[in-house]
Amino acid sequence: MSSQSTTEQGAQSPLMAYLKAHMREYGLLFALIAIMVFFQIVTGGTLMRPVNITNLFLQNSYIIIMALGMLIVIVAGHIDLSVGSVMGFVGAFAAVMIVDWGLPVPLAVVISLLLGTVVGAAQGYWVAYWKIPSFIVTLAGMLVFRGLSLWLLQGQSIGPFPPTFQLLSTGFVPDILPRSATEGLAALFGARNFNVLAMGVGIVASAAIVWMGLRARARNAAYGIELEPSNFFWARNAIVIGGLLFLTFKLSTFRGLPNVAVTMGVLIIIYSFLTQNTVIGRRIYALGGNEKAAKLSGIKTERLTFLAFVNMGFLAALAGLIFAARLNTATPKAGFSLELDVIAAVFIGGASMSGGSGKIVGAVVGAFIMGVMNNGMSIMGIGIDYQQVIKGLVLLAAVIFDVYNKQKQG
Repeated sequence: MSSQSTTEQGAQSPLMAYLKAHMREYGLLFALIAIMVFFQIVTGGTLMRPVNITNLFLQNSYIIIMALGMLIVIVAGHIDLSVGSVMGFVGAFAAVMIVDWGLPVPLAVVISLLLGTVVGAAQGYWVAYWKIPSFIVTLAGMLVFRGLSLWLLQGQSIGPFPPTFQLLSTGFVPDILPRSATEGLAALFGARNFNVLAMGVGIVASAAIVWMGLRARARNAAYGIELEPSNFFWARNAIVIGGLLFLTFKLSTFRGLPNVAVTMGVLIIIYSFLTQNTVIGRRIYALGGNEKAAKLSGIKTERLTFLAFVNMGFLAALAGLIFAARLNTATPKAGFSLELDVIAAVFIGGASMSGGSGKIVGAVVGAFIMGVMNNGMSIMGIGIDYQQVIKGLVLLAAVIFDVYNKQKQG
């Protein structure tokens, strides 16, 4: 009997060891599920209605887009406090160009993105080549661009925007089939509409996730890297795919895929590939892990730091355009304190305060956790004061959990 017990403990120990080593990754996924289930229950099913899921994407798109850039900045060992102000400034400048100056929307969009890139380059220059702490540089940038936004708008809101500009945020991808051809499917699911393209994207994405996961397992096995236990692999993929298909099904019964969801999806794929499968991605992690060692190994650390802030400026500009398009106006308070939500999303998603660790998927999940909490508490009628308290406590808990895990592993 004792030998059987010993055998069972030995068989279980690799599973437990793997789970403990990846507690943050699995804990984050289960935390998101638990939060969504909780708010689904307390809101009487409102959270998961198709229209509210669409609103979740629209409301959090700019947070997620900026979180992608913020993750790279934080992994590189820095921080950017100016992203909210840069976002508001670019949105204000776009409004002046389109509404006051009458510039064509495509030209105004290109100029706005270039402006954000230049802003990021200006801040990155002082951080990378003059070694001024990023906290100080971006804190100054936060004040400067907040003031420039007020100066541009003269304290007034500017709008509305042309419909072509609003499509950046409020538009939807047209279905591949006419509505008359999908009436039968809509009636089958008791919905007014059924978007085949949205459902098809969910199915294709699910198949791609499984294929990439199996390919990664085969590659790790070939190089002798520790594999994720099969039951964990399939359970995790079942949860992720189930959630993805559920969301795309809900979207397909409403208006289909929002344009911002497609933009986010493309950016998430690009940045996931960049950070995990490219030389520059590995060098950014090396930079954040130990800058001196990275420099001695031949990595051009100043250039990487500079590019991290250039990238952040570009994404902040894109977020500013999407935010302005969603509101259909540029306001002096646009982007106010949003940098806190972006930074919180990245830290909740598992990024280390000291740099060198963090994943794109984690940042996205962290942003969705913040977004679901904001949305759920708003539906419940919880005041903004209590919402801020709760979000602060969640951020503190995430950081404490990260520090505790590191101390335990060390």
